[in-house]
Amino acid sequence: MCRAADVTSQDAHANTAAGPADTRPATRRALLAGIAAAAAVAGPWSSSQAVAATAARPAAASDAPLSLTLLGTNGGPPPQAARYGISSALVVNGRTYVVDCGRGAVSQYMRAGLSMASLAGIFLTHLHADHVVDYYAFPMLCAGASGTGGFRFPIEVHGPGPAGLDSTVGSAPGPVPGTVEMTELAARAYAASPSFFMSEGTGTDPTTLLRVHDVLPPAGTGASAADTAPEMSPFTVMENDDLKVTAVLVPHGAVYPAYAYRFDTDHGSVVFSGDTAPTPNLIRLARHADVLVHEALHPEGLTGLGLPQTLVDHILATHTDVADLGRIAAESDVRTLVVTHLSPGEPAAVSEATWRRLLKDSARRAAFTGSVVLGADLLHLPVRARSGRAR
Repeated sequence: MCRAADVTSQDAHANTAAGPADTRPATRRALLAGIAAAAAVAGPWSSSQAVAATAARPAAASDAPLSLTLLGTNGGPPPQAARYGISSALVVNGRTYVVDCGRGAVSQYMRAGLSMASLAGIFLTHLHADHVVDYYAFPMLCAGASGTGGFRFPIEVHGPGPAGLDSTVGSAPGPVPGTVEMTELAARAYAASPSFFMSEGTGTDPTTLLRVHDVLPPAGTGASAADTAPEMSPFTVMENDDLKVTAVLVPHGAVYPAYAYRFDTDHGSVVFSGDTAPTPNLIRLARHADVLVHEALHPEGLTGLGLPQTLVDHILATHTDVADLGRIAAESDVRTLVVTHLSPGEPAAVSEATWRRLLKDSARRAAFTGSVVLGADLLHLPVRARSGRAR
């Protein structure tokens, strides 16, 4: 196992896992008895340059029953040449679950060698543009002209419900929509394309390929747009034969609701922080997880970018300083920390060498002895549960 000082970039298997959509066990629990104790996230990893070189090549299927692929690792809405928008894919028993859909998520999904036939779910942590801009592109681009677009079953979509606030966008008055209404509005906005195709006897209605659910915190948490992330216990979002998904609220400025998600499977557990300032909610959710995928901010990297001070203040207040990641990983007792949503995302602002140094320093100060992985687009990691932890 890599020690804290060994901050790695990529997996030797730069190709991603993409198994057939219909190869899964009869039940999630039935598989427990047959799982052998295994190592944590496999390694060693190659350089980020090696992964970048394989980005446009179809990936070979992996035999790992649980794997993680970082589709895009850029932090923030402005397009960056170096990194695609934030998005990740978790493959469980051959079915793919996408977490956030930033700029280029559909293209990166295909570059990773993942099949639309394997897509089973989409989870949105919050409704900022850099996390949702490619969301509706999945059904619209993949099904607009080609029937079901290869989808084998309706995609289960889970995302934040309504914020309980009124829109301040003059051309869009009324309550701010949650994920269900956002999907309905996107379907109306982009109705021309599928309508034209369907009138010619091809394509289908993209909304028939989705089952969309608003995620709202349980009653009694006291959460609201005025108190966005009070301390709380994780709650269940969904469960099927592949996995159980739980969530907690996380603080991200005015955004409400904003979630971190945990995916528990028979083969291991993976937690996605979403965008968040440090919070005990995230540590509670990530306790003893095999992998924690966490955002990172290097405050000094914001210097010289010419950003308005109000925006700088917002970024500093609503994200997690890379210096805090070692402590968060140690307190969560996770086996592997994967760092993504890098802000700033451009190497000209923060080099890879600087990210590595900062992560090493953070892990050393916190005495975190697990693996630390610096994220890169199309990074692929097979995941296995730590020895002795049945799921």
